[in-house]
Amino acid sequence: MNKKLLGLALMSSIILGGAGLLSADEADAHGYVEKPAARGYQGSLDKNTIGWGPALEKYGMVITNPQSLEAPKGFPQAGPADGRIASANGGLGQISDFVLDNTGYNRWTKQEIKTGMNSFSWHYTAPHSTSKWHYYITKNGWNPEKPLARQDLQLIGEVKHDGSPASNNKTHQVNIPADHSGYHVVLAVWDVADTPNAFYNVIDVNIKGGGEITPPVEVAPATPTNVKTADVTTSSLKLTWDKVENAKEYNVYRDGKKVATVGGTQFNDANLAEKTTYSYQVEAVGTNGKISEKSAAVKATTQSSATEDNQKPTAPTSVHSMGTTETSVDLMWSKSTHFLGVKNYEVYRDGKKVATTEKTSFKDTGLKANTTYKYTVKAISVGGNVSESSAVFTVKTKEKEAETGKTTWDSNKVYTEGNKVIFNDLEYQAKWWNKGDRPDKSDAWKLLSDKVMGWESNKAYSGGDKVTYNGKTYKAKWWTQGDRPDNSSVWVVA
Repeated sequence: MNKKLLGLALMSSIILGGAGLLSADEADAHGYVEKPAARGYQGSLDKNTIGWGPALEKYGMVITNPQSLEAPKGFPQAGPADGRIASANGGLGQISDFVLDNTGYNRWTKQEIKTGMNSFSWHYTAPHSTSKWHYYITKNGWNPEKPLARQDLQLIGEVKHDGSPASNNKTHQVNIPADHSGYHVVLAVWDVADTPNAFYNVIDVNIKGGGEITPPVEVAPATPTNVKTADVTTSSLKLTWDKVENAKEYNVYRDGKKVATVGGTQFNDANLAEKTTYSYQVEAVGTNGKISEKSAAVKATTQSSATEDNQKPTAPTSVHSMGTTETSVDLMWSKSTHFLGVKNYEVYRDGKKVATTEKTSFKDTGLKANTTYKYTVKAISVGGNVSESSAVFTVKTKEKEAETGKTTWDSNKVYTEGNKVIFNDLEYQAKWWNKGDRPDKSDAWKLLSDKVMGWESNKAYSGGDKVTYNGKTYKAKWWTQGDRPDNSSVWVVA
């Protein structure tokens, strides 16, 4: 076992305590591709077959929490750094690490798929409001011995969503190009609508021919049927319809004007006027791009705010943390419903109200480190009725980092992620567990000081790192090792 993985094993014994239990803030992550199994989820499966130790060594701590691979959204322009795509930059402090970025043709378990249309199914532990999912595949000629980078990937599918919970769109049809075969990596990205983050899952696949092909271009999908409205309030409603075979998405029309394109069979319309009648139609867009006839129109009239409000909203559900630090807890929960609409939410910490918000999120700050807090949330209707409390969410803030963490580097000392040291009068910060890795020679360390070091042929660099070479300063565009700055497209003059 190498040094990093030995450290992970040690952390595992501390965190799991031999019982496989996780604290509240470690357990609430958000989703992963279940079929075909994503790399992190495959690790979770493997721990039950090959054992905890071997699975931990191969996959890292993600085997305890495959839904934790979260990083900023906006891929490919933003998101995880090149070389850190598979690990989602370590998962924004969730239970993950950079082991998932390891390379090798035979390193990872491959899922069998075919060319043509394939189903990709997600498992959600917190079905966030969603804007879209997008899928990429490695280009022909990619090198599995090098860390995954943007230049290796091509877009193969996008599934749009209307901001409603992800749970109403679990399975997507994605077309695997006919010219692809053998080992490739599919990147699935789930963009959350109401946070700046997304979830990144890579799926290692072995592609064979003979899959379901795209329907002939001359055939349009059938017209959507069973279009219905539900949950009509003073300003919103839900529209649903039956799934259409070979449809990749649906166009929604309100009063004859297209207002949305969604990947699932549900659309939540908002910002409507009260006491107003609206007419809706839906058309299906085929996997071949052909469009169906519009459905029969269905009408709905929004409620009046003058209606007597005599019901409680439903209680908020799925209260969880999007990120916990020494002094803060970033809370989120699922929307409540009410026949007139929900006006806002009240957040309680240890039984005391600490916030009122119109959003389904609240960041609680100014907390004490290493302290357990209990949160509940209530919904308030337009007419002022108060829901029952949500289930109690218990979370513990992180321990305060010791002031002595910034020390002179010691080759015999174990360092973990975030530790700071001084080496040759320069300050470095550990990216992950390491021991004996010299800060100026190893990519286990990040240089915090302003000085730019000379290029080292045997050192790995990440996107954004700067070096000097032959009197010039260069900046890496993505992960690289051994590529000479003056003779490689991975480097640009800074």
